[in-house]
Amino acid sequence: MSELTVKNVSKSFDGRKIIENISLTLHPGELVSILGVSGGGKTTLFNVISGLTEPDGGQVLLDGEDITGKPGRISYMLQKDLLLPYRTIEDNVALPLMIRGTKKKEARLQAAPYFKEFGLEGTQKQYPRQLSGGMRQRAALMRTYMFSRNVALLDEPFSALDTITKSSMHTWYLNIMEKIKLSTLFITHDIDEAVLLSDRIFLLTGRPGQLTKEIVIREPKPRRKDFNLTEEFLNYKREILAALA
Repeated sequence: MSELTVKNVSKSFDGRKIIENISLTLHPGELVSILGVSGGGKTTLFNVISGLTEPDGGQVLLDGEDITGKPGRISYMLQKDLLLPYRTIEDNVALPLMIRGTKKKEARLQAAPYFKEFGLEGTQKQYPRQLSGGMRQRAALMRTYMFSRNVALLDEPFSALDTITKSSMHTWYLNIMEKIKLSTLFITHDIDEAVLLSDRIFLLTGRPGQLTKEIVIREPKPRRKDFNLTEEFLNYKREILAALA
């Protein structure tokens, strides 16, 4: 497992500052959420962390190594699964390995042991159109994991799912994170989702976006099934709503 550190990152576009002086640390095995309204700079921050965009100032460090502006070191999954419809599931999830130069047969072999871990056993020869929304998200998350097995950036990965499927995916993802020793930085504008999943939550507010509050969720993992019905859960939610008001 790896530690991700963001130091004093700022970014502007067309003379307008989008995010300013953002610093945070993602410790090994943690799930940390960035919570804020749409258009607040969350995706810009992820583009900087992933190396897709150069910041105006600041650094991104992975285990102490400066990876600022260096794509390909951290996995990044967007809202939609973006599975290629003309490729089988096994070739979709093995794609990051093939892009790095691994032969298709070897890439399939390397990916094969993870199908059971990700609850995708039996889908290898199927195509994305044959899977449910939840199963497609599992495949997309497995592909993300194959890209980089230490740290994942997830940008609202469950927002398109119905409530029941989303709930089961939350439980599944926390279990798989623990099993495969993955650290996750998670974007959401869903307060309930942030409280249910996170070890810590950062609120990104203002124009330009800044991290204005850190909230530690002290409920141990795995979380109680009825955690979202408890007074503790509501207190976290009240604290967040008050800070965002």
